[in-house]
Amino acid sequence: MMHEEPQQDVLFKMEGIKKREKKRRSSFDDQDHHHDHDHQKFEEIDLSGLSLDSLPSSSLNLLLISKLDLSNNNLESIPESLMARLLNVVVLDIHSNQLNSLPNSTGCLSKLKVFNVSGNLLESLPKTIENCRSLEELNANFNKLKKLPDTIGFELVNLRKLSVNSNKLDFLPHSTSHLTNLRILDARLNCLRALPEGLENLINLEILNISQNFQYFHTLPDSIGLLISLVELDVSYNKITILPNSIACLKNLKKLCVEGNPLVSPPMETVEQSFNAVKEYLIERMNGTLKTTPAKKSWFGKIKKWSTFNGTTQNDRKHRMDKDGFIMHEYRSLDGLATPARSIGMFSPRRIFSPRSHYTT
Repeated sequence: MMHEEPQQDVLFKMEGIKKREKKRRSSFDDQDHHHDHDHQKFEEIDLSGLSLDSLPSSSLNLLLISKLDLSNNNLESIPESLMARLLNVVVLDIHSNQLNSLPNSTGCLSKLKVFNVSGNLLESLPKTIENCRSLEELNANFNKLKKLPDTIGFELVNLRKLSVNSNKLDFLPHSTSHLTNLRILDARLNCLRALPEGLENLINLEILNISQNFQYFHTLPDSIGLLISLVELDVSYNKITILPNSIACLKNLKKLCVEGNPLVSPPMETVEQSFNAVKEYLIERMNGTLKTTPAKKSWFGKIKKWSTFNGTTQNDRKHRMDKDGFIMHEYRSLDGLATPARSIGMFSPRRIFSPRSHYTT
């Protein structure tokens, strides 16, 4: 019968899987100055693309797996007991399956650094994911997420990259502003209506992509100008009519994408000229040269205090960012980021809209 084949078939396929082993050495010193070396073999297991609809109960020692790839299968669930035993896994890739949920035992993965759950049917992430405090990269693109755990930002203090594009999020939790080590935030192709308060806490954020939230996203907060490390800002294809003055204070900004918005201020003729023309316009408006609402003192005072407006950042912040040794270019690339030289994301309506309003300096 067809029902009895999967287990045998899976075991057969597993025989041909290459396991790359890593040795981790631990040395223990006793009081007699005796050194005893213990070698443990950590395995990288690749079970991707095998059309699995269930996981085999094999003789694999789950405690010795450091990397597990279960991507591109037909899995609808992952057993609680299996996840709970992956105590040494560092990279877990389960993208492109049929998962409706993740087990609560996901929180047991205390050593997990890279977690890819993209291309599934997830409507939420388990609250226990907050216990994965070693997590540096979370990819949950192309799911059905309606919200993220409320306190996720309070716990995932090591997170460098958060990708939640192509979901159904209408807001990011307030705690997102506590992800002070975050370098990349990709939340395009959602239903976002606003950014969370306290955005200025993201002092290491280099790439922010909130494009293609279409009719939902209308306003950028003034605090956007306090993102002192921001290099790329993509707010294209939203309903933004006014860019905040504070954008002119982003001294590290190299790329600004604003096409596909019904911009009124700056006017389109300014937007079409150059990024510098936009900055000059915003500075004039900030200084009251233009007849517009003067800048709010609340955020302008913070910008002066943080020394972003005069073109310098505080030395201690710069030193701290350089000292942590995180290489930004390792996480630079975002699929479909709108630039003339790169391919356009599959859902991007760039071809329909005009004129182009994207600048790189």
